[in-house]
Amino acid sequence: MVKLLGKTIRQLSEELRLSKQAINQRINSINGFRSKHTHKVKNHLEIDNQGVKMLANFDKQKRQERQPNRQAENDKDKNIDQILLKQLDVKDQQIANLQQALDQQQKLQIATVAENHRLKEHVQKLSGLLEPSSATQQQSNDKDDTLSNSDNSRHIKDKNDKQNENKVTESDKEQERLYKSKANKSWWHFW
Repeated sequence: MVKLLGKTIRQLSEELRLSKQAINQRINSINGFRSKHTHKVKNHLEIDNQGVKMLANFDKQKRQERQPNRQAENDKDKNIDQILLKQLDVKDQQIANLQQALDQQQKLQIATVAENHRLKEHVQKLSGLLEPSSATQQQSNDKDDTLSNSDNSRHIKDKNDKQNENKVTESDKEQERLYKSKANKSWWHFW
């Protein structure tokens, strides 16, 4: 009989409580494992004791390899979280500033509307006071106009006279035309 130096894949899978496929995947994932730690005995592939230890510690080794990666990822995540928190703080401050500016704008707009309303009422009040005095001012202006326009009254009178003459001349021409048309019509009656 041949003495077994190592373990077969079946024996190793039972010992590690893994499937044969999982053992084969581990063997294939380690570079140079088949050439260094396996040999064929009849129809079976045997793994030497050092290879068995490597496969048994495969999970620990992978975890140790992943651990620095996880630590780096965790550190990266923490940095990202800190950056995002700072950005949120900045955004919160910006929102607070915008809200304060909006409140100030609304208060200013309300004050402006109130001031405009007050000024409008004041203008209406002054307009009411000015209307009676404007009527007396208009009367005094009319008196001044009549005094200053005494020279212009002759010009206006002459202008009106010319207009009246033109109207009289036009009406005379119209009457003459009507008379001629009647005369023409009456001439036909004689025949």
